[in-house]
Amino acid sequence: MLRFALILGLLSAVGPFAIDMYLPAMPMIEDDLGASVAATQMTLTAYFIAFGLAQLFYGPWSDQVGRKPPLYLGLGIFSVATVGCALAPSIAWLIALRAMQGLGGAVLMVVPRAIIRDRYTGVEGTKLMAMVMLVISVSPMLAPLAGSGLMLVGGWRLLFWAMFVAAGSSLLVTAFAFRETLAPASRVAINFRNLRHGAGVLLRDPVFMGLTMIGGFGMASFFVFLANAAFVYTDQFGLTPTGFSIAFAVNAIGFFSASQAAGPLGARYGMVQVMRTAIFGFASVTMALTLVVAMGGGTLYVIIAGLALGNACLGLVIPTTMVMALDEHGDIAGLASSLGGTLQMLVGGVMMVLSAQFFNGTALPMVAAIALCAMAALGLSIWIMGRVGRIAA
Repeated sequence: MLRFALILGLLSAVGPFAIDMYLPAMPMIEDDLGASVAATQMTLTAYFIAFGLAQLFYGPWSDQVGRKPPLYLGLGIFSVATVGCALAPSIAWLIALRAMQGLGGAVLMVVPRAIIRDRYTGVEGTKLMAMVMLVISVSPMLAPLAGSGLMLVGGWRLLFWAMFVAAGSSLLVTAFAFRETLAPASRVAINFRNLRHGAGVLLRDPVFMGLTMIGGFGMASFFVFLANAAFVYTDQFGLTPTGFSIAFAVNAIGFFSASQAAGPLGARYGMVQVMRTAIFGFASVTMALTLVVAMGGGTLYVIIAGLALGNACLGLVIPTTMVMALDEHGDIAGLASSLGGTLQMLVGGVMMVLSAQFFNGTALPMVAAIALCAMAALGLSIWIMGRVGRIAA
C-alpha cells in the first residue's frame, strides 16, 4: 500500500504544487502586470472553476478506457498551458492560461480518487487516502518556500517552468511506475444514457450529495484562504514572501498531520462519528477566531494558530467524506469522483468570488468567509446526515 500511496501522492501533488508554489508570487504578479488584487485573485478562481468542470469529462472517460489514458491527456494539456503561463504578457492572458492549466490538472484530482476506489473502500480506503494526502502535504509545506526561492532567482515566471518540470516527471511516473487498476471487464461505455442514469443515481442519493457538499464547503474554506492569505500576510502584517511561506506551511502541517489520524480514528469510533465531531470542531474554532479578530484581537500569531487548529479539524473531514461518498458507487467510481469533485470545486470557486467582493486587505473578511463555510458544512451534517440511516459507521 505504501508504494501505491507514494505513486498516487506524487501524481496528485502536481495540482496543489501549481497552486501552492504560486501563492507567494501573487503580490509580485499584481505589480508586474499592473493588475488589481481582484484580477490577480481571478488567476486562482479561473484555475479552480476549470479544474472542477473538467472533472466531468475525465471521470466517465476513465470508466470507459481505464485510468492511464486520461492521465496522459490531462498532463499534456497542463504542460502546454504551463509554458504559456510562463510567457503570459498580461493578466488577461495569465487568467486564460491558468484556466487551461486547470482543465489539464483536473485529471490529477478525479483519476487518483477513482484508482483508490478500484482497490479499497471503507476504513482501508480512508487510510490510503490519508497516506496519499501525506505525500501531497510536501507541496503546501515546501512549495511556497521553493516558490519564494525561485522568485529571488528569476521572478514569478520561473515558477511556471518549475511546474512544467513537475508535470513532465508525472508523465514519466504514469508511463513507467503505474499499473492500470481498472480491469477491461469493469469498464463502462460512455453514452448519454449511461451518463444520465449514473448522474441521476448520484444526484438523488442523499448520502453522496450530503458528503460531497460537506467536503465541498470544507474545501471552499481552504480556497478562500488560498485566495486571500498572501495579501493579508504581506499587506496587513508585512511578511516577506518567505515569511508568508512559513506561515502557510504551519496551516498545512495542521491539516495533513490530522488527516493521518482519519483512518485509525474511523476504525475505532466509526467514520461518521469522526466526521461529525471534526466538523463541529472546525466550525467552533473558526467562529471563535472570527469573533476574536472582529474584536481587535487578530494578531498574526492568533490568526496562524486559529487557522492551524481549524485546518487540523478539517484534515479529518476531507479524506473521510471523499471515501464515504464513493463507497456505494464502485461501478461508477469515475463518474462519482468527477461529479463530486466538480461540485466541490464549483462551491469553492463561488465562495472565492463572493469573498473577494468583501476583501479589504485585512484578515476579518477572510476568516469570516472561512467560518461561513464551516457553518454551512456543520448545518449539512446535522440536517442531512442525521436523517440518513444507511451510512456505514
